[in-house]
Amino acid sequence: MATVRTEFPHKVRVVDNLWIPLSDGRRLAAKMWLPEDAERNPVPAILEYIPYRKRDRQALEDQRVHGYFAGHGYAAIRLDIRGSGDSEGVLMDEYLKQEQDDGVEAIAWIASQPWCTGKVGQMGISWGGFNSLQVAARRPPALKAIITVASTDDRYADDMHYMGGCPVMDTMGWGATFFGYLPTPPDPALHGEKWRALWQERLDAVHPPAITWLQHQTRDAYWKQGSVCEDYGAIQAAVYAVGGWADGYSNAIPRLMQHLKCPKKALIGPWGHCFPYEAGPGPLINFLGECLRWWDHWLKGKQNGIMDEPAITAWMQEAEPPRAYCPERKGHWVAEAAWPPADTPMLALHATPHGLMPQGAPDAAMPVLSPLTTGMASSDWCPYGLGNDMPVDQRPDDGGSLCFDSAPLERDTDMLGAALVTLEVSADKPNAMLCLRLNDVAPDGTSVRVTYGMLNLSHRDGHVDPQPLVPGKRYRVQLKLNDAGYRFAQGHRIRLAISTSYWPIAWPSPETAIVTVHTGASRLEVPVRAPKPADRRNVDFGAPEHAAPPTHSFLREPRRGRDRFEIDVATGRTKLVSIRDRGITRLPDIDLVHEGWGQDVHEITPGDPNSARTETHRRCAYERGQWKVRIDTRTELTSTSQVFRVRADIDAYEGGSRVFTRSWDVTIPRRFV
Repeated sequence: MATVRTEFPHKVRVVDNLWIPLSDGRRLAAKMWLPEDAERNPVPAILEYIPYRKRDRQALEDQRVHGYFAGHGYAAIRLDIRGSGDSEGVLMDEYLKQEQDDGVEAIAWIASQPWCTGKVGQMGISWGGFNSLQVAARRPPALKAIITVASTDDRYADDMHYMGGCPVMDTMGWGATFFGYLPTPPDPALHGEKWRALWQERLDAVHPPAITWLQHQTRDAYWKQGSVCEDYGAIQAAVYAVGGWADGYSNAIPRLMQHLKCPKKALIGPWGHCFPYEAGPGPLINFLGECLRWWDHWLKGKQNGIMDEPAITAWMQEAEPPRAYCPERKGHWVAEAAWPPADTPMLALHATPHGLMPQGAPDAAMPVLSPLTTGMASSDWCPYGLGNDMPVDQRPDDGGSLCFDSAPLERDTDMLGAALVTLEVSADKPNAMLCLRLNDVAPDGTSVRVTYGMLNLSHRDGHVDPQPLVPGKRYRVQLKLNDAGYRFAQGHRIRLAISTSYWPIAWPSPETAIVTVHTGASRLEVPVRAPKPADRRNVDFGAPEHAAPPTHSFLREPRRGRDRFEIDVATGRTKLVSIRDRGITRLPDIDLVHEGWGQDVHEITPGDPNSARTETHRRCAYERGQWKVRIDTRTELTSTSQVFRVRADIDAYEGGSRVFTRSWDVTIPRRFV
């Protein structure tokens, strides 16, 4: 639990709404926390630029973070993206060029204000981490440094839409959440009677984003826009990349550290998809204090030693039983000077009929056809660490997989980086997918998922031009698993588990396919890191703290995570229900009550990949006296072997009356997915 800090070096005044003008005549709405004497003694500025409604939905976290920075002598600015919250205009999709253009303009405006020294930093988690990188690649002169948390440099290969060319079902869950937020209205308290026209403009423009994402099944220009991996050299501002092994976005950090040419630093903990002062798995740290050290160096010129420390600090996870909710993660900090880490040889283990062996064996053909429910022991694709969203004992999924086990390890073995799997495979159908899991098997048989990866075999030669398989033909494929830092304990076994399904993280292939692994050329390579004298040194980030949030109360407590499994004993149809409930929050300072609720339902019947179905519901509601608005959305994804079908509905209410409704029923050809 973080400490709420109330005393700071600087007294702060809060500007509840600040209009930032754009060259096309639109205005962006910002909230600003400013040291009281900043007009006389200008300060650097820190910008967070996201679509999550500064006035209500994000108000609690915004105050905790930006009140903290302002109290330490910064102008802290939370800016709503065009068309979101109280900013004018329409928001159509993620990470648009328009968003980056507006960000560049906003930074120039901020830097020119009398309370600003002309130096600006940008930061954020998830969306705010994405666009910190994207705006930095545009090189606005005033932007000197960024902190990107839980983000990616590659929007196709390493986001929640596709993984190894396989459609990831967070595209439906996040797509539903985004669909619900897109048409939410601005606050009449700021816009007067104009609010209704702005709301209608958003309603008229709304479109289910999942449809767009499923229409782009390969790595085309749509995904390349905003993927800074297209030109790492474009980024010149200093970059601090932060994330957690449990999060869906940890892979970008090693790539950024390897390819960026600017000043850079990385921190990888055990955390999920939250700032590491607020959610598990722990240990939680004084993340905001670490941010201050970064800002003080790059925006105030303080020589505080942050750039003299190791470039990469990472949490080496240690073996412990798996838990769906994990408040603390056993382990220790390790440090490296660069990525890839020096002196990290690859331990090669060959797949044989007898397991993973140091030496290869004569070729053997080992087929696998997994139950379609293989994957039910997985986590969410992007766990938050707030509820039951972490992977559990893998034995149920291992039972539906082709497993290769090593001998018991003779000593503790540390892995840091990405395991590489080379397989020679054939399939009996033109389309097939593989999920590869690297597990830690304890002496009692408990199986812990350390890392995993997926590959749509039609993407075996890349994500631009997929090609079907020739049934019966042998192919050699390589798959890099997600980066991880993990200690396999002495006496434990390393398991490579191979399945042809990973539901509900990934949508299944169009038809069931038997994939045969030919063991002669198949192997696992694990990056093994030798312990170093500096390991377990006294790395102390301090206890987590933040500024006090605004006065609030929960009329319904937030709740998130996997809620329940249901199995129809007659048909075997399996259902997973997940809750995405932000609760009902009362904000008395602005006399507002707001609600955010959601539910995701995933269903599948054994033996029929096109029985898969995902249905999502979201509700956003806002109430102040007589002003009551609500938006309800529903999306559904089903498929045949040839097409995806997306059905979606939106209903908007003012008072007790429905004022807007629209439905979509769209089929999208499947391109080898």
